[in-house]
Amino acid sequence: MRVNGRGESVEVRAALLRMRRSGLLPVSFGGLVAGGGGLPVGYGARQFRISELAGTATEALRGLAITTGNGLGGKTLAMGRPYAVTEYRDSRVISHEYDAAVASEGLRSVLAVPVVVQRRVRGVLYGALRQPFALGDRPLNVALDAARELEQALVIRDEAQRLLSFAQAPLPADPRAWEEVREAHAELRALAGQVPDARLREELLSACIRLAAAGAPPQAPRTGPAPGAPQLTPRELDVLSSISSGATNAAAAARLRLRPETVKSYLRSAMRKLGAHTRLEAVVAARRAGLLP
Repeated sequence: MRVNGRGESVEVRAALLRMRRSGLLPVSFGGLVAGGGGLPVGYGARQFRISELAGTATEALRGLAITTGNGLGGKTLAMGRPYAVTEYRDSRVISHEYDAAVASEGLRSVLAVPVVVQRRVRGVLYGALRQPFALGDRPLNVALDAARELEQALVIRDEAQRLLSFAQAPLPADPRAWEEVREAHAELRALAGQVPDARLREELLSACIRLAAAGAPPQAPRTGPAPGAPQLTPRELDVLSSISSGATNAAAAARLRLRPETVKSYLRSAMRKLGAHTRLEAVVAARRAGLLP
């Protein structure tokens, strides 16, 4: 499956609003290459569309298809580097296929920064002024920070897509392959805690429930925990899931972005609820209860 583009649009808008709220880039706009595509830095994706606007006075830029190499954004797309012009209409360092749309919005000084994920240009963010002022380091750094934040959000979405695809595939019959299932379950739970998008987070947790229930004995198929199963908190389950995949307390803490002492506390609480005296007993009891795969 493909994680829908709605969440990506929300994240692009958040990046643009961050740029605009700095007070240095009152107009911002941008978009991503469709389908999560893009070629390695230096080769350029073929095209992207400007899909999100902030601080604009018209809709002239919305939906504009930016082709690699064309205009300021196309140059950024092709080269994977930031570029800026002080007077867009008169600049000799870019081509001018999009002058009409830029003029309709009344833009003069414009900068563009690439959104790069795993060395692939996934989109471009623009910041602009309606006056011909040189855009120096401060506005450029604001745009770069917004791009980095968006890149991190896209990395999380890409990983969510990979794990959800795995979780929705037919589960293995070979018992030896269940270690991979358990690792995916632990990664899904850890990732869900980092996702601000409530819909995506719910999708990840639903996949976790499916993987956990799939480990139930064949004679008692379930779609969730067994009746009467201990009520573990989400964080207790996160910790237990990481431990079940072979992680040490320190590794679980790093994965879940917790302190090792906090991991120990959650683990002790989970063991008490499960009536277990060791980590292994806790994992076995959680699997029997349909809480872990």
